[in-house]
Amino acid sequence: MIPFNKPFLTGKETNYIQDAVLSGKISGNGVFTQKCQQYFENRYRFKKCLLTTSCTDALEMAAILANIEKDDEVIIPSYTFVSTALAFIRQGAKILFADSYSDNPNIDADKIEALITSKTKAIVPVHYAGVACDMDKIMELASKYNLIVIEDAAQAIDNYYIDKNGIKKALGSIGHMAAFSFHETKNIIAGEGGMLTINDEQFIDRAEVIWEKGTNRSKFFRGEIDKYGWVDTGSSFLPSEIVAAFLWAQIENIDFIQDKRKMLWNTYDVFFKKNQEKLKFTLTITPDYSTNNAHMYYIIFDNLDERTKAIQKLKDHGVLAVFHYISLHSSPFYISKHDGRELTNSDCFTDRLLRLPLFYELSIEQVEFISNLLK
Repeated sequence: MIPFNKPFLTGKETNYIQDAVLSGKISGNGVFTQKCQQYFENRYRFKKCLLTTSCTDALEMAAILANIEKDDEVIIPSYTFVSTALAFIRQGAKILFADSYSDNPNIDADKIEALITSKTKAIVPVHYAGVACDMDKIMELASKYNLIVIEDAAQAIDNYYIDKNGIKKALGSIGHMAAFSFHETKNIIAGEGGMLTINDEQFIDRAEVIWEKGTNRSKFFRGEIDKYGWVDTGSSFLPSEIVAAFLWAQIENIDFIQDKRKMLWNTYDVFFKKNQEKLKFTLTITPDYSTNNAHMYYIIFDNLDERTKAIQKLKDHGVLAVFHYISLHSSPFYISKHDGRELTNSDCFTDRLLRLPLFYELSIEQVEFISNLLK
């Protein structure tokens, strides 16, 4: 069986976990946590990074920092994981779902402005498959209407947006804040884990407080205050040193991992483009303003029936390929709250998109086998 995903271990994870245990500090915000955060800040020019137990937690922190309150409106794509919405629902917000592009699951930036009202507080673009949203357009809207932009960059580590001036900017460094995932299905992993990045300095001090259960303990440990106490809302968002130690082993090998993933991604893409006239599906689209971090290779069928047949065909030959999200606007939880607008493209990807196996230990021969089955 060729699985859809297989977590990759560099070989150093257990060594660093042992180091963390022997250090005598295995709770959060120790040496490994700080090394991971500093690495991301230096490499991708995030102003501040805080590791979290999940991307969901990072989004929940962002919702608190953005002061999302009851009846505030937040614009997100419908074609995304439930955490994108849930973080803001928990604050009492009303979600307004935007449609995807017709050829790309990302939020259609040209359809956002029509959704903005006097109650709109934030826009949450999701970089689906690690591919950049049109951040120039989104940030211009945010500036025009004084909105906060929170990038859901769960799948987007080590990818870049190319702005209108040709400047490459790391995804997660453009909006006011961003959330990343290190779940075992991502490019670099910690089993479960996430990270909040803060790019607007006005949020940095409060973010540390929220991260530390509403206390100013981080300042105390840095010697900036002589005692700490409860000063704000918050929760136990920071992960243990065990998680950070695991992640550090992955970070040390990020370029090594990325090179292999990109080779596999390109093998799929070159094969399918070479045989395009024989295919019953269309291929992944990467806009000119995005680079590629090889998080996912997906294809899009003409209809649900064709996709179902393809999934079965692959399964019959020992290959597990899977579809992805059900449009959130049509979910049992939110359908009664949705305003009734048709989100045709989002529903299209719900029925037609198929994700193919892509993980470090997948071989070129296996990619060719899968590709030939689909051809």
